[in-house]
This record gives sequence, C-alpha cells and structure tokens, in this order.
Amino acid sequence: MESKQNPNNQNGNLKVSEEVITKIALLAASEVEGVALEADSKRLARAKSGKFIDKFTEKLLKPAPVRVKLFKEAAEIDIAVIVLQGHKAAAIGENLQKAVKSAVQNMTGIAVSKINVTIAGLKVAENV
Repeated sequence: MESKQNPNNQNGNLKVSEEVITKIALLAASEVEGVALEADSKRLARAKSGKFIDKFTEKLLKPAPVRVKLFKEAAEIDIAVIVLQGHKAAAIGENLQKAVKSAVQNMTGIAVSKINVTIAGLKVAENV
C-alpha cells in the first residue's frame, strides 16, 4: 500500500493511500451520466491488456476499473468504463476526467496530473 503525504497540513502529516484515491475516483465516476461501472470483467481485461483473456485467466485476474499511481508531486489515474447506449464517448471521457480530478484534489489535497480514460465497451439498453 503506497501513500502520499500532504505537506500543506501544518498540524502534522496526512497520508492518503492509493486505495482511498481509488474509492474516491470510483465514487466520482459513478456520478457521471452515461457511465456504467458494473463493467463486464472480460471486456475490461481485454481493454487493459490488449489481448484475449480465457475463462480460467479471467477468474484469476479480476481487473479493477481504476488504477492509481502516486508520484512525488501528483497522482496519475487510469480508469476503464462502459458507456451507456445513447451517450457520446468523447463527452463522457471529458466529464469523467473533470469529475474524478475535482473529487480527488478536493478530498485529498493531492494534485492529479493525468487521468487516462479507457472506454472498454458499450452497454446496450435492454428491450422490455
């Protein structure tokens, strides 16, 4: 578990773990209209690795839709989502970047240098 210190706190040290930043990013992403986070794991695994994953490997990998890398000056976040039918992927990507960056920076005080968004698939509306 890596953590990032916030030196702006004059009362002592504040450490924020990658896991906390991941949860904040997931929460912010879930509030963006047109995003589905209950993504199908096979599609997410292929989007992250660039290759086909068989059923046996898929069960072992359980890819996470958010990955956080902490550096000295800032955090970088990778997020993979499914776009809901009827929404523009480019607009969703931009809205997602803004929402996640704002949430992480406001809640932790840690600068976010980059947010890489992968559109891992499209969720088609089910006919009733």
